[in-house]
Amino acid sequence: MGAQGFSPRTRSDADLVRFGAREGRISLRAERESAPLEIEVRLHVGDAKRASLNGAPLRAAELLRAEATALVFTPDRLATVKGGPAVRRAYFDRALGRVWPGRSPLPAEYAAAVGQRNASLRRVAGGFSSRESLAPWTEKVVELGVQLVAARTELVLTLQPRFAEAAAQLGLEAATLRYEGIELSHEALDGRLQRDLDRGTTGAGPHLDDVCISAGDRELRGFGSQGEQRVAVLSLLLAEADLIADRHRVPPLLLLDDVLSELDDRRRRLLAGRISGRGQALITTTSAAALPVDADQLVDVQPGSARRAL
Repeated sequence: MGAQGFSPRTRSDADLVRFGAREGRISLRAERESAPLEIEVRLHVGDAKRASLNGAPLRAAELLRAEATALVFTPDRLATVKGGPAVRRAYFDRALGRVWPGRSPLPAEYAAAVGQRNASLRRVAGGFSSRESLAPWTEKVVELGVQLVAARTELVLTLQPRFAEAAAQLGLEAATLRYEGIELSHEALDGRLQRDLDRGTTGAGPHLDDVCISAGDRELRGFGSQGEQRVAVLSLLLAEADLIADRHRVPPLLLLDDVLSELDDRRRRLLAGRISGRGQALITTTSAAALPVDADQLVDVQPGSARRAL
């Protein structure tokens, strides 16, 4: 929450405030390239959260992700591989903003244009507008859609060799990423206009595309074991971490929750070797015995306390 401006557990900020309290505060102190970094996020039940960076208020808490990049693994992130296309689109669109911050607004801008075109489709179908009123929104959807497809394609192609390398090191051979979508154009939308009017939705575009995650000729969503799916998600995270470190010269913070379960001892050691010396990584586990190597620091967490282990 402090590093990204939102929680990976819930989208309701009120859920993060202690029961019976009206507000909460997250305060982080860190270093980035030897420069101090102080972050504060304040949560208020019934009000918007507020964030500040080095004492200066931010327009939106989500802007923190461009300042203190953190990559998170939680067990429910397996949905990136085993879930539906919408989950993968969301993952790669977030990665797009982390790798190229200047492109971060693109997915939301495209989604807004599609929403406006869908509303216009329903007005035309109901007889409240003419078909000509669709033209500006069709133009905007095509313009932003072409940009989004190009950005996603570039991201997937850039991540692919790093993803394959990380997966191979973790024992998943011939891992591949492939962007799947159709070319968006005025002709594509005009050719299905009547169907879009009948349904009230835009039936072509990157809001329906997918990224295929495979090992050899097996698509891991339907034909991968739980362990292989976990390795694929970890490999995506590690590939993105390497790419961010290369582009921004600062490795992201890795927050790995229960990452060691369902990995055998060999893969645990391979993972530890992969993240060692590449910035800071925080790993949670139910027992220190699960760690395959000596940690730089151990923190024992008990109800109501967190103390450095002896």
